[in-house]
Amino acid sequence: MNSALASMTGFARADGAAAGLAWVWELRSVNGRGLDLRLRLPPGWDALEPALREAAGKALKRGNVTANLTVKRESELRLLADPAALEQALTLAMELHRRIPGSPVPRAEALLGLPGVLRPAQADEAVPDTGAVAAGFSRALAALVAARQAEGTRLGATLTGLLDEIATLHRQAAAEAADQPAAQRARVMENLAALLREAPSLPEERIAQEVALLAARSAVREELDRLASHIEAARALLREAAAIGRRFDFLAQEFNREANTLCSKSASVALTATGLRLKAAIEQLREQVQNIE
Repeated sequence: MNSALASMTGFARADGAAAGLAWVWELRSVNGRGLDLRLRLPPGWDALEPALREAAGKALKRGNVTANLTVKRESELRLLADPAALEQALTLAMELHRRIPGSPVPRAEALLGLPGVLRPAQADEAVPDTGAVAAGFSRALAALVAARQAEGTRLGATLTGLLDEIATLHRQAAAEAADQPAAQRARVMENLAALLREAPSLPEERIAQEVALLAARSAVREELDRLASHIEAARALLREAAAIGRRFDFLAQEFNREANTLCSKSASVALTATGLRLKAAIEQLREQVQNIE
């Protein structure tokens, strides 16, 4: 397995000529949940399909891939007269000429224009060797892999930059969360004062429960710790590189989950603002991750 980070987007082309044929392969690849290879082959070339699918399955893991083969003969079309058909047409024409007095003698161009008298010279030729065309597919496939890896290199740089941004915002959120207990204590006291005004005889157990619940709702340390863990896991995936798309996509969802919880538990304007910036950066990360093989 190749260890390079690969995108699922790419294009490759290969052409060649052999046994009187000129051919062109064009391969296009876009994002996909799995590997979906769509082969577009001219009539008579279907025998190539099993080997082509096997080769693509070994080289690619994910992506919607379209492989189009165009084949044409290098020489111009040559026509040959079918002797039996020509003899039959001439016999019938002369018989009609004799039976119809004064009718003109059949002309050669009229006889040659009859269906079946002329046929393409290629009709007698053997089916050309498909080995060169299959080898051309292998070259196009290798070029597609290289193109996807080149795009993967650029994608890796983008993902690294986004992870750096998320790490910076995480540190900022951690610093702002240090003031969270004081802000939450003030909120708890406000809520408690309102609660006592409405129910002066509220049992102490109930008061303790409300205070504990509000405190639990405001604690963001676990979310920050999990975010830090996710950042390290994402960096480890980038170092691993090969076929990480599905796992990275799942991890990006976990990033988003922690950022949402952080915002919902925030007790300060500053932490909420940082949380929203985190969500925006994580959304960009998720969009880019969709391109990874």
